[in-house]
Amino acid sequence: MKKMIRIASRESQLAMWQANYIADRIREKYSDTEVSVLSFKTQGDIILDQPLAEIGGKGLFIKELEHALLNDDADLAVHSMKDVPMDLPEPFEICAISERENPSDAFVSNKYASLDELPQNAVVGTSSLRRQSLIKYKRPDLIIESLRGNLQTRLNKLDSGIYDAIILASAGLIRLNLENRIKSSLDVNQYTPSVGQGALGIEILKNKSELKEFLDFLNDEQTQIQVEAERKISKTLAGSCTVPMGAHASIKDNLLTIQAFVSSPDGIKMIRATDSGPCSEHLSLANNVARSLIDQGAKNILGIGHG
Repeated sequence: MKKMIRIASRESQLAMWQANYIADRIREKYSDTEVSVLSFKTQGDIILDQPLAEIGGKGLFIKELEHALLNDDADLAVHSMKDVPMDLPEPFEICAISERENPSDAFVSNKYASLDELPQNAVVGTSSLRRQSLIKYKRPDLIIESLRGNLQTRLNKLDSGIYDAIILASAGLIRLNLENRIKSSLDVNQYTPSVGQGALGIEILKNKSELKEFLDFLNDEQTQIQVEAERKISKTLAGSCTVPMGAHASIKDNLLTIQAFVSSPDGIKMIRATDSGPCSEHLSLANNVARSLIDQGAKNILGIGHG
C-alpha cells in the first residue's frame, strides 16, 4: 500500500514553490510515496493594508497551516523559517530545516544599480522594520514607504512606478527564477538578514515520531546550526515583527561566526555584536552575542521598538 503525505502551504506562488520543492525531495527519496500539496489562505496573506507588527506578527502566516495539522487535513507544513515565531505552541515542532538559499536582502530597481546610487528623497518600498531601520541608518535621506503583498505583487508595484526601488529577500527571487531582477545583493555584514532568512522549515505534530524519522533526510545540519543560533539570539532578546533586529550565522571550515544587531525604528540607535567559535557551541556563542547586545543597551532599544 502506498504511503500518502499531505503538505500544507500558503497560497502564494513562492510558498507553493517551496512546498513543491519539499514534495519533490520526498518523491525522489521515497518512490512509493504519494505526495500532495494543499494550499491554505492565511491571515497574513489576507490583511495587506496594515503592518505585520500591528496585526499579530509572524504567526499570522502559519496559524491556518497549524490548524490543518491539528485537524488531520495535512501531515506537515512548509514554512520560510523567517516567518516562524520563536516559540511554537504545543503540540508543534520544526522537525527539519532544509539547505539554505542565499540569506541576503536584494536591492531591486528599474532605474538604479544599488542603494548607494539612489538620489536624495528616492522612495524605497519595504514593510520590514528591520530593513527600514538599516536603510535609515545608512541613508536617512531616503523616503521609505510601506510595501505588503506577495513577491509578484511587490514587483508589480515597483514596475508601476510607485517606488524607485524595493528591498526583497534574495532567496524568493532566486527560487522563482527572478534572479535577473536583483540589481545588487545587500552586504550581510551591513544589512543583517532576518533570523532564518533563506531556510525552509518542516513543521509537524510532536507526537508523530515515525513521520519525523521519515522526514529526517530533509534536514541540513549546517543550516540547522545557523538557524538555531540566530533564533536563540532573537528569543533571548524577545524578538518579533515589532522589533528591528536581525541575526546572521555563517560557517567556514567548521568555524561558526554569528553577528546580530538591534536598532530603534528610526535607525538612529543601533548596536551590533559578533562572536565565533566551533559549530558544536552554536547556542553558547549565540547567547554570548545576545548578552553583548543586552550589555550595550539592547533592552532599552527594544523598549523603544515595542512602543
